[in-house]
Amino acid sequence: MYTIKEIFYTLQGEGAQSGRPAVFCRFSGCNLWSGRELDRPSAICQFCDTDFVGVGLDGGRFSSGADLASAVAARWPRSAPSDAKPLVVCTGGEPLLQLDNAAIAAFHEAGFEVAIETNGTLPVPDGVDWVCVSPKARAELVVTRGHELKLVFPQAGAPPHAFEGLAFQVHSLQPMDGPDREANTRAALEYCLEHPRWRLSLQTHKLLGLR
Repeated sequence: MYTIKEIFYTLQGEGAQSGRPAVFCRFSGCNLWSGRELDRPSAICQFCDTDFVGVGLDGGRFSSGADLASAVAARWPRSAPSDAKPLVVCTGGEPLLQLDNAAIAAFHEAGFEVAIETNGTLPVPDGVDWVCVSPKARAELVVTRGHELKLVFPQAGAPPHAFEGLAFQVHSLQPMDGPDREANTRAALEYCLEHPRWRLSLQTHKLLGLR
């Protein structure tokens, strides 16, 4: 059984694949925060800005990977040309609490490339086409290789230099949202200029008012 908060079609708003059309499949639940505001002060990750609790109006509970893949495929535009490779972004919460080989195989069978956005504390199943890891301070990182490491910045206890030696193709630095977003953006911009390994990642979906 897969518990899904929401499934929707949009443009990828951040990171190395920013601007690419994709179906987002947001899995419910996370291992670093319950999602309840009263638990935020004691959570390992206290800055999360996403609602991943329960099932939303365009989410659901799916008994098989095939059923979940069918729901995702229904969001991809039928008018899309055959050479526009469909992409599903499995996110959360923490998708690896639920995403498994059966779901990945079903997504592939439906013609999708499979991307994940994970905190990196759980092993990644085989077959994922794009692995994006967003480390959190005070959380043990077990995924130390992949396609993109996307670090929310600044985080006390998670300096960028601590992740530079990991085997990722792209290192992205994303300003932490919130009341200090402008200052954080300036700091991230300056850090990227001084440390060219890092690319600046902005949450363009928020800037454009996209979901």
